[in-house]
Amino acid sequence: MSAESLVVEVVRSGFVESTHRARMLAVDAAGSPVRVHGAVDVLVSPRSSLKPLQGLGMVRAGLGLDGELLALACASHTGEPFHVEGARRVLAGAGLDESALRCPADLPEDAASRERVLRSGGAPSPLYMNCSGKHSAMLATCAANDWPLETYLSPAHPLQKALRDTVEELTGERVAATGVDGCGAPLFFVSMVGVTRAFRSLVLAQEGTPERRIADAFRAHPEWTSGTTKPEARLMRALPGLMLKSGAEAFDAFAFADGRAGAVKIEDGGYRARMPATVEALRALGFEADVLEELAVGVLLGGGRPVGEVRLRR
Repeated sequence: MSAESLVVEVVRSGFVESTHRARMLAVDAAGSPVRVHGAVDVLVSPRSSLKPLQGLGMVRAGLGLDGELLALACASHTGEPFHVEGARRVLAGAGLDESALRCPADLPEDAASRERVLRSGGAPSPLYMNCSGKHSAMLATCAANDWPLETYLSPAHPLQKALRDTVEELTGERVAATGVDGCGAPLFFVSMVGVTRAFRSLVLAQEGTPERRIADAFRAHPEWTSGTTKPEARLMRALPGLMLKSGAEAFDAFAFADGRAGAVKIEDGGYRARMPATVEALRALGFEADVLEELAVGVLLGGGRPVGEVRLRR
């Protein structure tokens, strides 16, 4: 499956300064391709876009979370106070605290939260790291099963084997390779076709099933899966029924309640090109909203004022 890549261009002062190539897959409610750009059937690293599948694996293994805390378990959060307190709640529910976390220490990504921490004399903490919700949920799952806590990030750990099995089941693909994500957790390589198939299975599952619980947690609590000002949360608020999860190196995956779904990967990992390409995928499936118009073009600054834009090449 191959077609010409999309091109996102960076225009400064009227000149095309840079370009980013994007792979895109968009399928209709029946799962049939509507738009394909680039090689979407080759191996790719979805990074944190696989967190909903990892969250599903944890729920199947006995993780007793729902609502906002289940959304946080699948999140790449910005370290806002409610994210941090949520991670503490997950750990406390398992009789643990932040000393059990094996993700790196960090400061909040959210600027206001980061400034608050620094002004109060705070320091980097694993709780502020964007994957702390997932790591807290991993530890809670281990505690529920009496699995070892210290080695929960090892690919040979029972937890990680269960999560790998879940990824393989929902994508319909064998994990071709396992790497290490930025947070230290195992990273699974599959295709964009497989990721899109997996997201469809979450939103189309029967109400009350573990799969549907993941999708419903995302859609009910979008700020818990990313942050209050993140474009992913804005899209889910504006398009009820949409589930969307971003990943590092400019990957997005999404699915709508009726089965429309897709995935986007910027080939050079250029994050600024991600949202224009994702908006194009959503529009290809018939979605329209004011927020799509706003996110389709990124503002480029020079001297603190707009001097250009990041946009899809037409």
